[in-house]
Amino acid sequence: MSQMTPKNKTRRRFLLGGLAAGGALVVGWGIQPPRQRLHTAQPLPVSGGAVALNGWVAIAPDGTVSVVVPRCEMGQGVNTALPMLLAEELDVPLAQVRITQAPIDKIFSNLEVLRENLPFHPDDRGTVKEGAQWMLAKVARELGIMMTGGSSSVKDAWLPMREAGAVARAMLIAAAAQEWGVPAAQCKGMGGFVVHQGGKRASYGSLAAKAAAAGLDIAASDVRLKEPGEFTLIGTPQARRDSPAKVNGSALFGIDARLPGMLYAAVAMSPVVGGTVASFDAARAKAMPGVKGVVDVSSALSGQTGAGAGVAVIADSYWRARQALGALAVKWNEGANAGLSSADIFKGFAGALDTESGFTYYKHGDVTAAAGAVKTKVETKVETIHAEYRAPFLAHATMEPMNCTAQVAGGKVRLWASTQVPSICVDMAAKVAGVGRADVSVDVLLLGGGFGRRLEVDMVAQAVAIAMAAGGKPVQLIWSREDDMTHDVYRPAALARFTGKVDARGTIVSYDNKSVSGSIGHQYFPRNLGLPGVGPDKTTAEGEYDMQYEIDNQRVVHVIVDSQVPLGYWRSVGHSHNAFFKESFIDELAHAAGQDGAPFRRALLARHPRHLAVLDAALARAGTAPQGRAHGVALHQSFGSIVAQVAEVSVTDKQIRVHRVVCAIDCGLAVNPNIIAQQMESAVVFGLSAALAGEITLKNGRVEQGNFGDYPVLRIDSAPEVETVIIKSAEPPEGVGEPGTPPIAPAVANAVFKLTGQRLRSLPLRLA
Repeated sequence: MSQMTPKNKTRRRFLLGGLAAGGALVVGWGIQPPRQRLHTAQPLPVSGGAVALNGWVAIAPDGTVSVVVPRCEMGQGVNTALPMLLAEELDVPLAQVRITQAPIDKIFSNLEVLRENLPFHPDDRGTVKEGAQWMLAKVARELGIMMTGGSSSVKDAWLPMREAGAVARAMLIAAAAQEWGVPAAQCKGMGGFVVHQGGKRASYGSLAAKAAAAGLDIAASDVRLKEPGEFTLIGTPQARRDSPAKVNGSALFGIDARLPGMLYAAVAMSPVVGGTVASFDAARAKAMPGVKGVVDVSSALSGQTGAGAGVAVIADSYWRARQALGALAVKWNEGANAGLSSADIFKGFAGALDTESGFTYYKHGDVTAAAGAVKTKVETKVETIHAEYRAPFLAHATMEPMNCTAQVAGGKVRLWASTQVPSICVDMAAKVAGVGRADVSVDVLLLGGGFGRRLEVDMVAQAVAIAMAAGGKPVQLIWSREDDMTHDVYRPAALARFTGKVDARGTIVSYDNKSVSGSIGHQYFPRNLGLPGVGPDKTTAEGEYDMQYEIDNQRVVHVIVDSQVPLGYWRSVGHSHNAFFKESFIDELAHAAGQDGAPFRRALLARHPRHLAVLDAALARAGTAPQGRAHGVALHQSFGSIVAQVAEVSVTDKQIRVHRVVCAIDCGLAVNPNIIAQQMESAVVFGLSAALAGEITLKNGRVEQGNFGDYPVLRIDSAPEVETVIIKSAEPPEGVGEPGTPPIAPAVANAVFKLTGQRLRSLPLRLA
């Protein structure tokens, strides 16, 4: 554990200094204009007579439009929402659009996911924030990381995909105008046709080759994008384009890859966190039917990964590979973590809060002076509330367990994977196989759930190491559910302490919050990006330091403790537990002030009309709780979106039941209202699973949970009715995939307090 508070150094100074220390900034580079995001380095692959008009769109002679979608479909609807952006500006019916996988190219890198990873408060304005975000977007563009995460898919694609559609439309119009000998200004795109005001019409399919051959040099800056009032597709509810295939069973996920001569692999991994292989009996396993080989894959991975050390068996069927693992008789060096336990981890957290000063993410006013000033007023009664909250490690528990199919032959590597980071997969495969990046290709299939687990590439490293021993044949590696559960990269456990003071008028005099956890960034960046994992990590304190409430005197501090347990990004990341801490404690302050949580929050939002509107919308839709039930309220901003939830809860024989959840969201302009409602429903169910039952514990260095029997998810008969209210907005789109998860746990906990008088400060929520 280490102290993370540099003296006399502000958050912004640390940020910019950290970028420079990371090697991202060089003299002169920072003043260069941003790189273009319209054309790929290599021509876009096309077939069937189609022609590419830029790096995002190609049009076939029959008018079919192929749109590159650079983000991975894992149930969040990007294969529907992103084509809508391009189709809107291209003026083509959505039914005419087909999706094509993005090649590995820097124009498809996710700029927003890094740009939004800066520790600024949402209320911050000015050139420092704008300059830092601009600079980090340039860093992201240079790194070229193709990533699906951070609820950033639509937000990142909002401009480049619309610009690509608008540029393609302008090229088609220019081609038609040349052919007809008329000014381009007299023509427009309409439903897949260029239409002249005199009545002439030509299909996009008939014009595409002419537009491409003419070499029309049209830049994104030369076209005018539509204003929101001109949209005819964006903002309308559209059916999910991936649903039919998922319903009829034709959808292909990573685990569905099937190739001629394919072999299968199963892997035994150290049961102790950080353990290594001592010995194993390869001969016995190789003697079993169908077994083709045994491979120690430990050296394929370095640093803290979910996989860790392991030995794989290759066979002609997965069942035979799995059965042969038992014959390996692997002996393990348990190492320094053989005695590690959850109890010890939380004991270390408490000690760190006692002794470490931590890093101050946000400070407004003077917490100590404010409390002292109130004490001097004899007539003013001040109530002081102390509270300690905790959250456990959590697994991702995706329905599709980890898997990857790899083939290494002729100095080339080919991957078939369900991944959130195809570019990092390519880098990892090249490293393990000892080939160049250009010698690796990846087919990205549908993801059977991601939630952040597929931001990792440990299973890719293993699969490539195994394939190198398979004589050129493709090998599909599949983890069992138990492998997946016990070798995850877990949502960090955390401990938070609060001290709040409320005066007789119900005003919060001071608000002091100090928390502790491991850092995801300190592990993720070194193991996956080759970047240093140092300094404060915004995700550890997000949801605490960036809260919306107007409190004159507040301080938010976080302490990072090095984690022996592998940590990873889990849906809504730090917001997932910090919202529970913050929104529960706000309710405690409301109770101390003799007020209900809803009006207490309203009084703290006088200068935040968007937050207030979201809260009021949720309260209005929720109405009054039926007899025997209570409403709990929570309001939280994450990934740019503001979400308020009202949970309708009952308690019977100490069992908590959530019957209904009203969820109001302001996510900027709603590209597809259907998908937003679906994501809110998904986020509520995902968050409730964690709030009511989710917990990963360690004993003797081992994860104790192995399957859904001891790590349950919410079943359909316990799922609440979820009603979504979307606040109308013309602001650019913000995140949707994750913001619905953070408020649900505190909303339920606050309702339980109303019903029982018990303040539940630990997750999962359990009544004594």
